[in-house]
Amino acid sequence: MAAPEGSLRKRKIGDPRPGPGSPPVPSRDPEGYPDRLRAGTFWLTRIVLLKALAFIYCVAFLVAFQQNKALIGDQGLLPCKLYLKSVQQYFHGQVGWDAWSYAPTILWLLDWSNMNFNLDLLALLGLGISSFILVTGCANMILMAVLWVLYMSLVNVGQVWYSFGK
Repeated sequence: MAAPEGSLRKRKIGDPRPGPGSPPVPSRDPEGYPDRLRAGTFWLTRIVLLKALAFIYCVAFLVAFQQNKALIGDQGLLPCKLYLKSVQQYFHGQVGWDAWSYAPTILWLLDWSNMNFNLDLLALLGLGISSFILVTGCANMILMAVLWVLYMSLVNVGQVWYSFGK
């Protein structure tokens, strides 16, 4: 038994070349549209997803800015400076890989003399970046990674108050 002349796929969808006298087939993407608006680019999905994530980060950093001083600030209920000192003491006074992997936070790199300023700095920086993304809809992997690092820096020293985020 011989195979049919055209492949099964071509027979199902028909011949892509219109025959003589057949009406022209409209293109899926008209020529006047920019490349980013062509079908299959998911530009709207990307913008909506980035703006939704930026909104969540914006709310999270706003809440952190309002509550961090009272919860984990210098005079807070569970000061993060004492927590970082206890982690440092547990690893024999060194801020090495073990301490970083136990409590990964940017606060290891900052001056601990005014922890309220450091906590506000992280929260305001995250709030600014997330607001920029929320308003413009423009983001890239670097901005999203910076937001994640800033928020995880707060969560990892938040102890009981941020334990739901781990």
